[in-house]
Amino acid sequence: MKEIYKPLFTPWKIGNVEMKNRIVMTSMGGTSIFGWMEPNHFDREAARFLLERAKNNAGLILPGIAPVRNILFGQWLYKGQRKFDQLAAYMQEFHKTGAKMFIQLTAGFGRSLAINDIMIKALKNKALAAVMKPFLDVSYLTASASATPNRWYDGVHSRPLTVGEIEEMVDAFARTAKLCMDAGVDGIEVHAVHEGYLLDQFTMKYTNLRTDEYGGTFENRYRFPVDIVRAIKAACGNDFPVSLRYSVVSKTKGFGKGALPGEDYEEAGRDMEESIRAAKYLQDAGYDMLNCDNGTYDAWYWSHPAPYMPQNCNLPDAEYLKPHIHIPIVCAGRMEPDAAAQSIGAGKIDAMGVARQFLCDSEWVTKLMNDDEDSIRPCICCHNACFNMAHYEGVGNDQTLSDNAGMARCALNPETMQSKKYRIRQTAHPKDVAVIGGGIGGMETARVLKLRGHNPTIYEKTDKLGGVFVCASTPSFKEKDRDLLKWYEKEISDLNIPVVFNTEISSLDKIRADEIVIATGSRPRRLPVPGAEKAIEACDYLSGAAQTGDRVIIIGGGLTGCEIALDLSLKGKTPVIVEMKHDLMAVRGLCLANSSYLRDYFALNGTEIHLNTTLAEVTDTGVIVRNKDGRTFPIDGDTVLLSVGYLPDPLIKKSRRVRLVGDCKDVGNLRTVIWRAWDAAMAI
Repeated sequence: MKEIYKPLFTPWKIGNVEMKNRIVMTSMGGTSIFGWMEPNHFDREAARFLLERAKNNAGLILPGIAPVRNILFGQWLYKGQRKFDQLAAYMQEFHKTGAKMFIQLTAGFGRSLAINDIMIKALKNKALAAVMKPFLDVSYLTASASATPNRWYDGVHSRPLTVGEIEEMVDAFARTAKLCMDAGVDGIEVHAVHEGYLLDQFTMKYTNLRTDEYGGTFENRYRFPVDIVRAIKAACGNDFPVSLRYSVVSKTKGFGKGALPGEDYEEAGRDMEESIRAAKYLQDAGYDMLNCDNGTYDAWYWSHPAPYMPQNCNLPDAEYLKPHIHIPIVCAGRMEPDAAAQSIGAGKIDAMGVARQFLCDSEWVTKLMNDDEDSIRPCICCHNACFNMAHYEGVGNDQTLSDNAGMARCALNPETMQSKKYRIRQTAHPKDVAVIGGGIGGMETARVLKLRGHNPTIYEKTDKLGGVFVCASTPSFKEKDRDLLKWYEKEISDLNIPVVFNTEISSLDKIRADEIVIATGSRPRRLPVPGAEKAIEACDYLSGAAQTGDRVIIIGGGLTGCEIALDLSLKGKTPVIVEMKHDLMAVRGLCLANSSYLRDYFALNGTEIHLNTTLAEVTDTGVIVRNKDGRTFPIDGDTVLLSVGYLPDPLIKKSRRVRLVGDCKDVGNLRTVIWRAWDAAMAI
């Protein structure tokens, strides 16, 4: 282990419970030990997931949130002893790893619940709501401190929780915590005065407009989380530790409006002055640790950092808070081990919180300890599989039901929370497999084939691996994408997978292999408009093959166009975005945490955006575009850049001899590329 990391591997205590090291796996929706989006039970897939991370040297494990009242069918979690008996048996095995576990219990989501179309209809239609109520009580699930607009669809409002409902929840926390303690769980984490979830909605002035004992004064606004910890301590004793998930500063300007790093703004939620007071108040009420980040769902990129956010983005605020309280502080949010170790060594925080890196690589802590950092598969903050809740104009949460039920999966690691479907199975019949194309899809296919015992060979037409992902990784904020490419190169080398470079395969006739996989990617879509040849392609700009002037007109929003606009802006240039749809990023699967950062950045910097607008012509001085009313008008610019999507580009479209992988089959994202690679590699 490198000397710099040693502070991470020293013991520390929460109350009287000692952790062997200072690496905390923070909670992720979908990894609850009691299941997610289904009737509560002892969830064996989550248990396997958690145990594997414990075996790989995480010090403290926090499973995903467990609502004290079940989302489906509304049963209280404390009812049904069998799941707690199963948990007790599991904890005996879990503790053999030396790790500790705190189970995270949540009061709920309130206005932050990611409602979809059917839920919106239920909130608007009393008859439909009555029909759905026995199995999905949307009114209760979205109930908040006050009648505030839902984050995902501001056309509907939460109803205020009654005092009786609040008291039921407080009682449920205490009952459930006692059952967890009796099962051998090491502590409880209360979710959350953090991220704008239900308890946080009570604490913040802009979401709490109540005039009863749970609103108005500082003490009243923080009464709900205080009541909870006091009830847990009364049921479990003062020695049973209780952590609180806590956002130090809300970084929020108002409903649907976040504050970017470094922005001068007026805080609508909890500012640092109130946070210091609140932290002391919550500590004195009985909380034994604060598990810290920043943000709300209105400023979601602080709690779920997009790749555009700085690394260690929440660390300065956690460090500022630390001297004001005497209980330990954990900090999460794109935390890097070197920065965390330095802060811990200086006594500025107590432990490092990490979430999605544990999805990408269950062994990353062990690899860090063994001085094998280059073998750690990096999280790239894409949220393509773990939290792909998308929102844009006219929809609520545009997420598939399977994704909602299967959160905490990983775009880069299909085995995560899917061990029944995706796991390495050794082949009994090794085959020689030709993989045509050395992009991500081709490399992942070859890697899985080799791990299974096959003999793959990659044929790549250029002199480097990575394909179009090499271009995509060039912006300054894509450092983790570049790390991923290095990881793949190392994997291909370590597994001794032959790569034939500078070889473009135009025919399969001379390929001598038992099986052939084609992973030739896609080609840019061209627009049939006059002057299109005067424009440059997105990948040509990203690769450096084409230069731009100062004012760049980007035809096509979506994620690629918006990331290029961000890159240009950071370089001091002036992007102008022209998008044919009604919304800049009307893309299913694009996490709101990522898209809202880009929207807020463009709003703050006054980026010129034209929606419902199509390209009519590329001229020598810019473009002529047409709006939804049919009116044409010019936009002047130095460079026109096309980012209008891609089309599959397979070497052979259909053949019994081949399998298609990645974008050459259907254009998607990194998740679809990698998961399809596994599908193909496991079928051989």
